[in-house]
Amino acid sequence: MAKQPRAWQRMLSGRRLDLLDPTPMDIEIEDIAHGLAFVARWNGQTAGDYAYSVAEHSLLVETLFGRITPSAPAKWRLAALLHDAPEYVIGDMISPVKAAVGPDYKVLDERLEAAVHIRFGLPAKVPQTIKRQIKKADRISAWMEATQIAGFTEAEASKFFGKPDASMIDGLQIVLRPPVETRNAFTARHASLLEDCT
Repeated sequence: MAKQPRAWQRMLSGRRLDLLDPTPMDIEIEDIAHGLAFVARWNGQTAGDYAYSVAEHSLLVETLFGRITPSAPAKWRLAALLHDAPEYVIGDMISPVKAAVGPDYKVLDERLEAAVHIRFGLPAKVPQTIKRQIKKADRISAWMEATQIAGFTEAEASKFFGKPDASMIDGLQIVLRPPVETRNAFTARHASLLEDCT
């Protein structure tokens, strides 16, 4: 009889996260922040001395979400910050790879997302209206990243992500910094939003 493959990952906090059956009890924000700060977007194919991390992207998406829906309560801004949280264990797969992997990736992603949400007091599934606004912020962020650090022309980026309204990105720049700084900024923003939720 074949031995069952290991389906859990040991985190720096000491938690063992079962990827097939994740529980909120095994999720810590420090693990998420650390993992996301070391996961590169665009498969690392970006200009600059530091990789553009998923943690940095998440901070930008939360800022953009706040511009799109300025009256949104803190819990939905927290959902925006955590929109890519599962990637702290499954990595950031570019869209073509996700398409090749198929529906199993989506199932794994949704299980992890539900556990993360419950851990921090959010509903397992975010309402579709909010999810659409987060996705809009995500696409604006992708356009900014594509044009500022990933070598896309504006026309090319607009074709894939849609051209954002200039007011949405006014004064915002892609930030590249050491992972430890991004990790600390992500953790601090999470703490601030969590406090605003109570």
